[in-house]
Amino acid sequence: MYQYTEFDRQFVRLRAEQYRDQLTRRLNGQLSEEEFRPLRLQNGWYVQRHAPMLRVAVPYGELSAAQVRVLAKIAREYDQPSNEVFQGAIAAQNKLGDIQLRDGKAIGSRLTTGYAHFTTRQNVQFNWIPLDKSADVMDLLASVNMHGIQTSGNCIRNITSDALAGIAVDEVADPRPFAEILRQWSTLHPEFAFLPRKFKIAITGAREDRAAIAWHDIGLQLLRNDEGTLGFKVLVGGGMGRTPVIATVIREFLPCDQILNYVEAAVRVYNRWGRRDNKYKARIKILVKAEGQRYIDEVEEEYRQIVEVDGAPHTITAAEFERVSAHFAPPTLTCDRKSADAKIAQILRAAAEDDIEFGRWLQRNVHAHKNPDLRAVTLSFKRLGQSPGDATAAQLDAVAQLAERYSGGEVRVTHQQNLVLPWVRCDQLAELWREARHLGLAKPNIGLLTDMIACPGGDFCDLANARSLPLAEAITARYQDLDELHDIGEIDLHISGCINSCGHHHSGHIGILGVDKDGKEWYQVTLGGSDGKTLSGAPVPGKVIGPSFSSNEVPDVIEALIDTYCAQRQAGELFIDTLRRVGHDTFKQAGNQARHETGHAEATSA
Repeated sequence: MYQYTEFDRQFVRLRAEQYRDQLTRRLNGQLSEEEFRPLRLQNGWYVQRHAPMLRVAVPYGELSAAQVRVLAKIAREYDQPSNEVFQGAIAAQNKLGDIQLRDGKAIGSRLTTGYAHFTTRQNVQFNWIPLDKSADVMDLLASVNMHGIQTSGNCIRNITSDALAGIAVDEVADPRPFAEILRQWSTLHPEFAFLPRKFKIAITGAREDRAAIAWHDIGLQLLRNDEGTLGFKVLVGGGMGRTPVIATVIREFLPCDQILNYVEAAVRVYNRWGRRDNKYKARIKILVKAEGQRYIDEVEEEYRQIVEVDGAPHTITAAEFERVSAHFAPPTLTCDRKSADAKIAQILRAAAEDDIEFGRWLQRNVHAHKNPDLRAVTLSFKRLGQSPGDATAAQLDAVAQLAERYSGGEVRVTHQQNLVLPWVRCDQLAELWREARHLGLAKPNIGLLTDMIACPGGDFCDLANARSLPLAEAITARYQDLDELHDIGEIDLHISGCINSCGHHHSGHIGILGVDKDGKEWYQVTLGGSDGKTLSGAPVPGKVIGPSFSSNEVPDVIEALIDTYCAQRQAGELFIDTLRRVGHDTFKQAGNQARHETGHAEATSA
């Protein structure tokens, strides 16, 4: 993984020192909250519903074991509000009421402390760090080359990528060197520090899109043309929120060394013409949708000016690409070839004959690797009693140890809010599985219903209309039978607490969106969304299946949708296949019938 240069390290340390000075002046009354607000936001510090929230940048999702240990230390020692603040938060959330499980057992507030939360943008968030401790946290992060720079504000945010970048068997080229070059180019870019709205870039080098590039402001896919030249397909104008839009392809092929010049042109045109009078219409997706070919033509002209008039100043030279690429050399892993072959054979026999759970783990959590002696392994952070994407301090420490022992000291954050160990030797899979199972991180549910995406929602976020986490818990509780989960098969369930779509509900096969109705929590359900992975087909937003549902109705509605799929499916069909063949109406009727039965049961009970 990329190693910071001395310049990089000094830059991050100085930024932490600057923040400490700014915080001291704020606490001493020398800066007002209005004056301090942009300074803290530039370092990733938000003020949320109950306490400050810190967003830590994890460029293209890569973490070292040392960085994970620092995240564990922050969770353990700093993600701890005062008792007064925490009790006040619980009291406020309890006013919203509880979601009931099928057996009548109530799920209370999901407010928890001492956690790190992994996001769909491969970042890490903390929800309870007191503001007067925030400079200490920034110093800790800087000690391992981490920060919160450009995790907030109307600038180019964290560059995201495929969690299997550099190791995927379907990869045309490793996107990580380009992601790092883009990160360096975009960090504190003087022209793009105050864009009309926040700006997100995703990049993949694989044939299968595991980075959801079509849902980003700019999406980049590495490919080779007929002559074998490496270049990019460039997509612009994707996004979720109030108006879900799939990005438009504006260049089918761009030579890879020109990517900075071309992205500069695309963002310049957006910066020039993007709406600044209405934040709901300020994203580039609105500009591209409104202007169409005119936007594309202007980008091409801006690019021509950059190349012909300015001399293509951001062209990536071969020397620079080799310098950055050298940081992504695979770790040195020793392996006794004869011993490995014997152990691999033993593993396969165990999977086939002896241990169903281990076999399922190999099937769902273990992924093919470019190096046939290695595998990538997903650690599942989706289990009953723990919110999707949350990791305790103890779990983080354990993950760091697993990374050092089995994965060359490297961990990756996935778009689905799990962690991946990318460099696991085949002959160590059995040992890793035993340790991960002991830690509760080996549940073989990757890609299945309970491997859901969920934002923090109303339990934490000041923007949310409804809670996401109790709903995720209620659905997870209904599907604890692994036989049932594996029979249902692959399905993407995404939950957002508000229209900002941090839970990516638009791209879920089943999407759930929290809405506000007269101060109460209600939820819209969408069907048929896709983020662009091969099994789901082309990226598309889901369709709302009817009026919103109450919190108590949603788990029954989800169960009715799953039951309808199981009754209607043909051999080999996944949920999304059956939905597209049968149509939305059959599923919509099942959801509305579940609403009626839930309401009748509640009325009878009352």
